[in-house]
Amino acid sequence: MNELQSIGTWWMWVGFGVFVIAMLGIDMFALGRKGAHKVSAKEALVWSLIWFALAMLFGGVLWGWLDHTIGREVADTKVMEYLTGYLLEKTLAMDNIFVFVMIFSYFAVPLEFQKRILVYGVLGAIVLRALMILLGAWLIAQFHWILYMFGAFLLITGIKMFIFADHEPDLAKNPILNWLRNHVRITENYHSDKFWVYEKGIRWFTPMFLVLVLIEISDVVFAMDSIPAIFAITNDPFIVFTSNIFAILGLRALYFLLADMADRFHLLKYGLAVVLIFVGTKMLIVDWIKIPVAVSLSVVIAVLGISILLSLKSNRRLPPN
Repeated sequence: MNELQSIGTWWMWVGFGVFVIAMLGIDMFALGRKGAHKVSAKEALVWSLIWFALAMLFGGVLWGWLDHTIGREVADTKVMEYLTGYLLEKTLAMDNIFVFVMIFSYFAVPLEFQKRILVYGVLGAIVLRALMILLGAWLIAQFHWILYMFGAFLLITGIKMFIFADHEPDLAKNPILNWLRNHVRITENYHSDKFWVYEKGIRWFTPMFLVLVLIEISDVVFAMDSIPAIFAITNDPFIVFTSNIFAILGLRALYFLLADMADRFHLLKYGLAVVLIFVGTKMLIVDWIKIPVAVSLSVVIAVLGISILLSLKSNRRLPPN
């Protein structure tokens, strides 16, 4: 049985939890005073930069604290793990954004209503990832061989993603969606941004509710990829949790920033597939070949950078519609 070593003390966990709650409060309530409205590209860009700056600031503060209390070597290693995990989770979240775009398009969700759904999507993702990280850390501590299962899962997922990168799922055939439509009263039209309304004392769910269910399900699906992937970078639960949560906190702003540009990054899924194959392989060979965190960070940056550049380059060659 292996005991996972973590740099996180109880007060660091509590402090980070308070910080997350405070930032979510600012994001949801202070900005929510505007009510249902279309989020502008400027607003999305500002908040994306704020979340990124906070993530980098946290990394700097963490490095300074570890350098002062434990030593330079540990500080360098842990912050490198944090940055690699953050970048990995942020890029995997981009694939999640493309699914959000597909769901919103299928249901023709008005732009001014999308913000509320994404709030609940982010909250659900945070709670789900916290539970899965705790479970994953416990499993690895109890059963080291679980790393091989994680690695094999990521390897297979990466290969399938690469093969079916251009395949678009048909939501009309989604079994959960069809079950809800057959067993729950659904209104034909939206009623503002409400999830349900009462008509003659009977509760009817709106299409907003169906969208929310699919968004939360997509969170579950993507967490199945992202949590094992981050454990390929580090086994430290505090690093896993903080890098994951910072990547999720900026998901809503990143969606509104990239929603109209999803088609421009059509090769990104291939890059994400290669990254998953890489981290899956890394987990499978960890007991024989240890790949340094700096190498992992370089591979992730290189693969994603190349896929984005090739996407933009191929777009310029396409004839205008």
